[in-house]
Amino acid sequence: MKTKQKKMNVRVDFTPMVDMMMLLITFFMLCTSLIKPKTMEINMPSNKDDLKEDQQNKVKASQAITLIFDKSNKIYYYEGIPEMGSLKESNYSDKGLREYLLKRNIVAIQKVKVLRDKYNTASQTGNAFAETKAKATLNEEIDKIRGEKGVPNIIIKGMDEGSYKNLIDCLDEMQICDIGKYVIVPITDFDKQMIKYYKEHGNVKPAAQTAQ
Repeated sequence: MKTKQKKMNVRVDFTPMVDMMMLLITFFMLCTSLIKPKTMEINMPSNKDDLKEDQQNKVKASQAITLIFDKSNKIYYYEGIPEMGSLKESNYSDKGLREYLLKRNIVAIQKVKVLRDKYNTASQTGNAFAETKAKATLNEEIDKIRGEKGVPNIIIKGMDEGSYKNLIDCLDEMQICDIGKYVIVPITDFDKQMIKYYKEHGNVKPAAQTAQ
């Protein structure tokens, strides 16, 4: 006569796993460094009157280059004080805005290139501490060069039809061309009139303005 085997209920206790997970979480929190988010630095104009002069990001219109981005990857720019007929059109290609900014900022670019060559030589020592120190020094020196006198002051404005992507494209060109002095400001009605005049007449100055 066969006897019926009694079924045994198997129960796995996962309670110790909770303690183990807490220990692992604590271990990784203490032994790893938090990743710092990579952000794009944007120099914005300040409205505070109590700041020192060297802390204020003032851009003189007579020494500035104004960029106005529009839809369809079009970008307009003019130098100095805005006036009808001074507007020019460009794009984000290598032969467009970038080529123009590189020519205007050639002195700073050459200085930055020399610094980066020195850093590449210093970073081949195999010493991690020396490489970190050299990189920190490099970034400080580049920031100084980008803020020197003679580096173009860029004013970035956007048309209502412009996209966020076009703004990022403009900011990318600031980094590529080693331009450290730039601001983002709202577009004015006169800027819009300049663009409308350019689309109708090109960069030909009005007759009354030419006579002056």
